[in-house]
Amino acid sequence: MSETVLIIASSETNANLYYATKFLAPDPFIFIQMRGRKILIASGLELDRARKEAAVDEVIPNAKIIQKLKKRGVSPITTTEIASFILRERGALHLVVPMNFPLHYGDGLRKKGFSVRPKPEPFFETRSIKSLAEIDAIRKTQRATERAVWIARDILRKSRIKGKYLYYRGKRLTSEFLKHAMASSLLENDCLAAGTIVACGKQAVDPHGQGAGSLLAHEPIVIDIFPHSMKRRYFSDMSRTFVRGKASAKVKNMHRAVLEAQQIAFSKIRDGASGKSIHQSILSHFEKSGFPTGEIGGRMQGFFHSTGHGLGLEIHEPPRISALDHILKSGEVVTVEPGLYYADAGGVRIEDVVVVTKSGCKNLTKFSKLLEI
Repeated sequence: MSETVLIIASSETNANLYYATKFLAPDPFIFIQMRGRKILIASGLELDRARKEAAVDEVIPNAKIIQKLKKRGVSPITTTEIASFILRERGALHLVVPMNFPLHYGDGLRKKGFSVRPKPEPFFETRSIKSLAEIDAIRKTQRATERAVWIARDILRKSRIKGKYLYYRGKRLTSEFLKHAMASSLLENDCLAAGTIVACGKQAVDPHGQGAGSLLAHEPIVIDIFPHSMKRRYFSDMSRTFVRGKASAKVKNMHRAVLEAQQIAFSKIRDGASGKSIHQSILSHFEKSGFPTGEIGGRMQGFFHSTGHGLGLEIHEPPRISALDHILKSGEVVTVEPGLYYADAGGVRIEDVVVVTKSGCKNLTKFSKLLEI
């Protein structure tokens, strides 16, 4: 029993659909893969562009199918009706769809006699193993990311310390100002970021807290930025921690421990390595270094997120380097981002992007890791 791949989505928001077609469209369209052939059903709005740009074997105008359905008296003519028609015409009855396949399409197709099986990620197994062209796309996004972070670091370096606050060009320096400066740099390099983190002091104890307001002298400032290329669509991901002024002894020790944790991960990442084992090594290193993890004062502190995750057309992809075991494979691209977070000191996180190789890993990140600036 052969299964037919079916995706109905917008390729601007569905990475699997963009991966399969290399065609970027804001509105949902139907994609079918069966017997080694890729079929795209396009509206009149996208038809000519799809014929020129889509990496598929066949582009079918949905107007052609709508005409046939009207002749059969079908009303209303819905996306489900269009998909059902072309699938039956091609003899496809057993469908495999992504886990985020819309429920109303799945229910509608089942009512019409199709079997619909959702498949977990990776939906296309080949997405995890990056080609040289994909690695190059990630590297180029990473270079744009590093330029943006360099600008933020330079602003911090040039800022003046007045009391507990930082001032830049006569105004109190804020998280928002650094985010805007980095966003502008990224746009100049055809990249776009959302959710950028610039979190200072206690704000950084929440690893996903984006940070807001005035930036403080002598306190750790975590910058975590994860833009994608608007042209090639691939993401990068990078975190650095800066202190403008003098870091406390605890923050310095945290930073040293995080750097050491990264080196442990780099030494263990290779084809066939266990992501869970690497993650446990990081946890063990932090414990031995005097940085325990657990709930303290009603909130999680220490190291309580994964060591890393896959990166590509999405910011989070398989595999993971975490408590859930994944066996790493050559050609996968993963982040390495250990961190420590304590309410009495703030947060420290350092993140690079590496390519898994047969004998180790290759770091795509070139940015320095100095703490005090």
